[in-house]
Amino acid sequence: MYELVVLSGSTIYEPPVEGKVVWDTSRKNNPGKLTFNCLMPVPFEMGNAVRFKVDGANVFYGFLFTEKLDKDRVKFTAYDQLRYLKNKDTYVYSGKRADQVVKMIADDFRLKTGALVNTGYVIPSRVEDNQTLFDIIGNALDATLMQNRRLFVLFDDFGRISLKEIKDMKVPVVLDDGASENYDLSRSIDAKTYNRIKLFRDNKNTGKREIYIAQSTANQNKWGLLQHYEKVEEKVNAQQKADALLNLHNQVEQKLSVKNVFGDVRVRAGSMVLVNLNGIQQWMLVEKAKHEFSESEHTMDLNLAGGGYIV
Repeated sequence: MYELVVLSGSTIYEPPVEGKVVWDTSRKNNPGKLTFNCLMPVPFEMGNAVRFKVDGANVFYGFLFTEKLDKDRVKFTAYDQLRYLKNKDTYVYSGKRADQVVKMIADDFRLKTGALVNTGYVIPSRVEDNQTLFDIIGNALDATLMQNRRLFVLFDDFGRISLKEIKDMKVPVVLDDGASENYDLSRSIDAKTYNRIKLFRDNKNTGKREIYIAQSTANQNKWGLLQHYEKVEEKVNAQQKADALLNLHNQVEQKLSVKNVFGDVRVRAGSMVLVNLNGIQQWMLVEKAKHEFSESEHTMDLNLAGGGYIV
């Protein structure tokens, strides 16, 4: 049983919903989205708050952004607070952790925050010119990942922007042969797999180009030489970054999509579920999740990644 209400000023509406309510989440650079249809005109305004619960559990809190009308119905789209991270701005900061960058931006743009885990690494300095807030935060999280190999997920937790580490996002859900009507599982070294990382920077003092390499000769013998080549900034610990990139990319990338799985509102983009399919037994990261709710049914479609998913 779900509850969907729209808050317009001091008035609380429980609109007559036609068809399914759909909740979508993506792990990177996209807000959570809720879409629903109504059969008759309703007195909603853009910016009205939307609250969605399932069996009493908090699922979505956001704001109306789009209304589309046709002959028979009205279709509404609401986004959570992460929608406001599409705004652009310029930031120059120093001596801040990624979680402190999130808090700084949230305060500047009047966004509510929840649990923001301490990300550990203090970023010496950074200039972000005319970037989306998503990208500014993403760059801080990427810099953190390169230094301490910890991956974090930014998401809206029922009206509060939150930041958690991937290891704390595990959900006790198992995907096996009986869980889905259909699935598509692939393994590849074609896109994001590298067994040699080669970084360079031009030393302004010596006039020479400095090269930093991390590699796996064992996997070069198995797959051939797959090289990632990149320029690094002066203040970056280049060898540490090369080692971190090799650790992330020197593995087979796995992708899994499943459809019409029995729904669980704890599963959202950024969470991890246990996969037991076709000889694979491991935790995989949910990149995208689409939940569909009707009066009698709740299903979800998931896109997951394993292996080199951390990039």
